Amino acid sequence: MTSLDDLPIRDDLRGLTPYGAPQLDVPVRLNVNENAYRVPEAVALDIVQEIARALPDANRYPDREFDALRRAFADYLGHGLEPAQLWAGNGSNEVLQHVLQAFGGPGRSLLSFTPTYSMYPLLAQGVGMRWVPVPRAADFTISPDAVRAAIAEHDPDVVFLCSPNNPTGTAIGLDVVEAAAEAARGIVLVDEAYAEFAHDRSQTALSLLDRYPRLLVSRTMSKAFAFAGIRVGYLAAHPAVVDALRLVRLPYHLSAITQAAAVAALRHSDEMLSRVDELRTQRDRIVDELTAMGFDPYPSDANFVLVGGVADPQATFRALLDRGILVRDVGLPHTLRITAGTRAETSALLAAMAELGAE
Repeated sequence: MTSLDDLPIRDDLRGLTPYGAPQLDVPVRLNVNENAYRVPEAVALDIVQEIARALPDANRYPDREFDALRRAFADYLGHGLEPAQLWAGNGSNEVLQHVLQAFGGPGRSLLSFTPTYSMYPLLAQGVGMRWVPVPRAADFTISPDAVRAAIAEHDPDVVFLCSPNNPTGTAIGLDVVEAAAEAARGIVLVDEAYAEFAHDRSQTALSLLDRYPRLLVSRTMSKAFAFAGIRVGYLAAHPAVVDALRLVRLPYHLSAITQAAAVAALRHSDEMLSRVDELRTQRDRIVDELTAMGFDPYPSDANFVLVGGVADPQATFRALLDRGILVRDVGLPHTLRITAGTRAETSALLAAMAELGAE
């Protein structure tokens, strides 16, 4: 019987395992940073109607330039952005892949500050880039001086800054982004997948785009917009960067259905984002109540909390799973990552943690 080892795959892929978190049918799923709330019924109806209008023309290829969607993203983001500065893909991972396909490749390097999003090294490897991980400070912060020193030492072709950072929830200041943009000779991308959950949402790298033509800011509709199942990510940058991404995208890569759904959702951005404040409240509740229980949660600007002070993460993970609660062990010592859920889900999580803490 043929196995993966028998196939002539690339040498650098041998022995690897694919990215993925457990997908288990349990009552409380707090492991992959999804939005805990369903798409509002009125918004879902409008999305369905928009899709219905697109379906009769499904015999034709979709708008290759997704002009209506780019206009909608520009309107949503503000900051004086024009549609020519917007790009989109099937989830932000595809957008990041486009960036590395265009600006990376063999003989080039991608630098980021770890621990950070675990897809970055996989995306780099997929295009034959060298991955350069630079450790963060003990509290997972990054300083402008640390960024300048890392770039001076490694001279990377691409720098990824995740803010708020996954899996730690740590935000970085605009002074850090400025330091990177001024020190790097290549591309600097700020991954703002969780930006809508930040304590201060005005602190976005979008405000710096006019000053730095090689600065890119990526976002997603998966988190704040509760659109994880639709797969829409996007990016704002200089129009010349967008032209570069056109060189590597697959033809007609965004389906007409995806475009229609995203445009309709963006028409209802206020309603789609209405639950974000509630999720921020539950995130802060997790921090406050777990701190009172003796755990050590890290400050978070995302829709999740990295909880330190867990004596045996795997044992706690299994004990929570036995109680119908799924969280994430991201491999950092004595930590678990917990997504902010509904009030009821958070209450269940906190009750279980209090019980386990008493054992």
